[in-house]
Parts: sequence; structure tokens; C-alpha cells
Amino acid sequence: MSTAATLTPPGELRSALIVARFSLRESLRRKVFVVVGLLTLVFLGLYGLATWQAFKAAADFTGPTEAGVEPDTVVGATLAGLSMFAILFLGTILAVFLTLGAVRGDAERGLLQPLLVRPLPRRTLLLGRWLGATAVCAPYVMVVALCAFVITDALGGWWPDRTITPLLSLALGVAIVAALSLGGSIALAATANGIAVFMLFGAGLTAGLLGQIAEAIGSDSLSDVARVATWALPFEALYQAGLSDLTADTVGFTRLAIDLGPFGGAQSGGADLWLWSIAYLVVVGVVSVFAFGRRDL
Repeated sequence: MSTAATLTPPGELRSALIVARFSLRESLRRKVFVVVGLLTLVFLGLYGLATWQAFKAAADFTGPTEAGVEPDTVVGATLAGLSMFAILFLGTILAVFLTLGAVRGDAERGLLQPLLVRPLPRRTLLLGRWLGATAVCAPYVMVVALCAFVITDALGGWWPDRTITPLLSLALGVAIVAALSLGGSIALAATANGIAVFMLFGAGLTAGLLGQIAEAIGSDSLSDVARVATWALPFEALYQAGLSDLTADTVGFTRLAIDLGPFGGAQSGGADLWLWSIAYLVVVGVVSVFAFGRRDL
């Protein structure tokens, strides 16, 4: 029996962590994180400017207001919702570019074959690449979102009703995107895989828009279609759940006046959504391992 076949789970995990470390080193060599860091600073700077101007306009507004509506809460929650969409998009870009050529791209360049020798099974390589990408993308979206919340609080005095769950929803969302991109890299060339994943991301946004349209026109059928499509792409459902938690304790006319996020309204998925998202990750992983095992390199 080969060493690869008898590799114990702890040993396989150590091997996966080694693969993850080398993938991170490769990203550092290519200065991926330098570019991402600079673009993130630009985003936070623009967000800070927009936040300052939005709260200033709300404070200077002297026209009639809806009874019981808190302008600062409406402005702060809306800005935070917009920032979450932008951060999810940035995290998706990072996840895609860390994984889009992880299998077929490296195989075509002759970089993959030397790695797939005993005692490194193919599933370990996939796990390592996913861990490497997730170890970057998940903390990235959480830290940037937390920075956006801090900016909103510093400039407008508003803080989300829930903090941890919106951050975790973004982190799990980009982890799912990374898994989908890694799975796609088994069958597709890097460019085609990147296009496919971004189209899936766009499909998730479309599902969110369908949900908003269904709510506006009162269509139960369209709402059911949007819900199924959203849960079929759980990163969108997680994004919506994160939006919902931003104003979980807000009530009255203020809550009705808040429009969170440009794509996909706030919808709480509950514990079922988190369980489904984890199961979804497992299924994507199993399918990817099976597909990789049948692929000739």
C-alpha cells in the first residue's frame, strides 16, 4: 500500500498546511497583498469621505422628516450595508485570483506534477490551496468591514446592532467563493474559470434583486424563486443575513426607512443558513476531490 494511501488525518492536515503556506509565499512573491492593501486603503479613504459627507448632509437637513425616523441610524445603516457589498466584492476578487489557476493552470505550466508525489494525495493539495486562500480572504473581509464600522462610528456616531455575525457571514461567503473557484480550476483554464466564478457571483446578485422586486410587487412566486436561487449560491444568502443583523434591534419607522445594500435586501436565514452553508462547502469539496481524482495531468 502506498504512503499516500496510508497518510493519517493529522499528517494530511500538516501537509495541507504546508501547501497553504507555500501558496501564501507565492502570493507574497507576486506582490498580490501589496496591491490589495493599497486598493483597500483607497476604498476606506473614499468610504470615509462619503460617510463624512452623508452625515453632514443629514445634520444640515432642515426639511420635513418622517415622524419617529432617526436620520443618523438610517444613514449609518445604509452606508454600512453598502460597504458590506463592496467588501464582499473585493473579497471575491481576492479569492478568485488566489485560486483561479490552482489546478489546471499550474498543471499546464508544469508546476503541479512535482507536488503530486507520495505522500501528498490530491485531496491534500486541494485542501491546502483552499486553506491558503481562505486564510487570506476571510480575515481580510472581516478586518476591512470592521474598519468600515469604526469609520462610521467615528464620523457619525452609529454602530451596528450586531457586529460578529455580519463579519462571520462575509468570511464564510468568501470561503464558499474560494471553494467554487478552486473546484472550477480543475476543469477550466484560468481565464475561463475566473469568468465563470464572476458570473456565479453576478447570478447571486440577480437573485438578490429578484427578491427585492418580489417584495416590492408582492409576488410570492417570484419570492420563492429568488429564495431558492439565493440559497443555491449561499454567499448571497449570507450577505443578506449579515445585512439583517446590522439593524437587528432597530424598530419602527426607522427600520422601514433603511435600504440596506444595492443588491439583495436584508433577510435573516437563521441557524439553518449557517448549517446549509457549511454542508454546501463540504459538498463542493467532495465533488472537487472526485473530479480532481479522475483528471489526467
